Amino acid sequence: MALTLGLLATLEAKPGKEQELADFLVAGQALAQAEEGTVVWYAFRISESSFGIFDAFESEEARQAHVNGEIPRALGEKGAELLASDPVIRPVDVLATKP
Repeated sequence: MALTLGLLATLEAKPGKEQELADFLVAGQALAQAEEGTVVWYAFRISESSFGIFDAFESEEARQAHVNGEIPRALGEKGAELLASDPVIRPVDVLATKP
């Protein structure tokens, strides 16, 4: 298994929506579990109102399946309610991992 591709997303919660965004991200784990090509998925808190998601994939096809999957769709549905601004989503290259 060679995890060489990833996505890094950062999200800023609207004031008063921090816990709702945290809960939304925790619930997203079930969606990530269902994605066969998403090998690694982490949701994390950076500060009181800043959050992030990191996921990793073995192929560009798997990464694109994720980008077009249920998690981004759910974020699109709830984003206006929970987010202070559009999420910043960056494709990344994974240089090294520790198994």
